Amino acid sequence: MANNRSVDRRSYLTACGAVGLTALAGCSGDDGGDGQETITIGSDIPYPPFEYRTESGELTGFDVDIAEAVFADQLGYDYEFQETGFDGIIASLNNANFRVIMSAMTINEERAERVDFSDPYFTAYQTVLILDDGEIGELDDLRGETVGVQRGTTGEAAAESLQSDFDGELTIQSYDQITGAFDALLNNQVSAVINDNTVSGEFASENDAVVFLEGDGVAADREDAPPYLTLTIEEYGIAFRQDDDDFREEVNGALATLREEGTYDEIYSEYFSA
Repeated sequence: MANNRSVDRRSYLTACGAVGLTALAGCSGDDGGDGQETITIGSDIPYPPFEYRTESGELTGFDVDIAEAVFADQLGYDYEFQETGFDGIIASLNNANFRVIMSAMTINEERAERVDFSDPYFTAYQTVLILDDGEIGELDDLRGETVGVQRGTTGEAAAESLQSDFDGELTIQSYDQITGAFDALLNNQVSAVINDNTVSGEFASENDAVVFLEGDGVAADREDAPPYLTLTIEEYGIAFRQDDDDFREEVNGALATLREEGTYDEIYSEYFSA
């Protein structure tokens, strides 16, 4: 989201010529301008509309703008995004390669055994993306077919659950990045992609050949549920090492302030309003 709040930092980023490590704090080292720590944020990029690069190479997205509002505007830290693969992102956090994870990460019990999460900051749903002119018309049509997912994600877990429901009659093809699964769908290498609704929706908005699979799902009774089949209801959180309680509480306070002051809604509307 291009807004007055963040343009100066991003202009500085462009001037610095950052490539792999996207610094929003300056180009000189680990400390911000006032000598305090620069907060490093592990993220799997691209994953639009949460984190992705513009044609000019500028990092943007919902997570990026929330990070600006939380770490810079509310807490006064400098910060930088560090690109990393999602499958190993928790191990990298616990190896101290970065301070937090902010990468559209769903809070679940398995992950909570290895990291601590902030309060939830986003609700998402696992959904099924299909070809508009394909042969998949309902969920059961996926029996005997192949679905694409991103490795290590809750989309992969949802596919595994569906595979169990189908008594094994479902093949799962996992990709390092979700773009690989989307490309496979367009090339008829998979019959569907199971993934977060907002990310799949972003892809569908740019590709007329794909649509969401319709039908009643687990979120059908929710007032804010999307108008297509949902396999799960999930919440995203910022992940911390389990010895970082004080900082996690700082961030929780900042997230609460964003909601109270209306900043969260402003950022949300830039990416998700119809």
